[in-house]
Amino acid sequence: MQGIIQSVVLSLVAAAVVTTLANTATTVYLHRALSHRALTLGSPAETVFRAVIWLTTGIKPRQWVAVHRKHHAYTDETGDPHSPILLGWRKVQMKNVALYREALRDPAILDKYARDLPDDRLDRLFFNHKNTGLLLGTGILMVLLGPWTGLLAAFLHANAYLAGNAAVNAMGHHFGRRPYSNRATNLQWLAFCTMGEGLHNNHHAAPSSPRLSHRRSEIDPGWWVIKALAAVRLARLRFADVRLAPGARTGSP
Repeated sequence: MQGIIQSVVLSLVAAAVVTTLANTATTVYLHRALSHRALTLGSPAETVFRAVIWLTTGIKPRQWVAVHRKHHAYTDETGDPHSPILLGWRKVQMKNVALYREALRDPAILDKYARDLPDDRLDRLFFNHKNTGLLLGTGILMVLLGPWTGLLAAFLHANAYLAGNAAVNAMGHHFGRRPYSNRATNLQWLAFCTMGEGLHNNHHAAPSSPRLSHRRSEIDPGWWVIKALAAVRLARLRFADVRLAPGARTGSP
């Protein structure tokens, strides 16, 4: 019995570490760097983030960027791939992956929203093969932790990561504070779970800013990573501080 408990605890710890790595790569690389060009990553950092995304999520960056940019182009209006205002937050929370895949069925979405991200040699060799990445990532956990403990850690990570990202799209447009006049919301607890992504109202007010925390009371763990990368010259910021988008203003919509 004690061995089972130890195995479960080890799986929980490992899943938490892997999910934090995946969330960090998602917010810093996929979201702030690629989707909004809020920062430019040096080649070593970019390659590491690409590998982390591949091993922990299997996401193809070009596809993620295209869907996210379309979300910003049609935020909570017809055409938004995952608007809880249009679909209901429960549906977005439960079917976020299905909505993502549905958006990618549009053959024009990549050319329209991710033309600046053509596949390169590493994509063709590794990063476009999502199942290979996921199997390799799971295999690494199984080797490090043992077969069953590694499989459990991979299962827990997958569910935690998918739930957190769905919550940003679902709860992050329904519950929480709206200091700026857009329909997204700020949820600090969700920001802790997703390395800053829960400060979603702030992000929609200043999408090209690398920092999502706009007030002293707000905490954006992803910003800490970005500052560390910038300090060692592995990242270059587009703006040194928050810069609101044209038309952004305080107050609920």
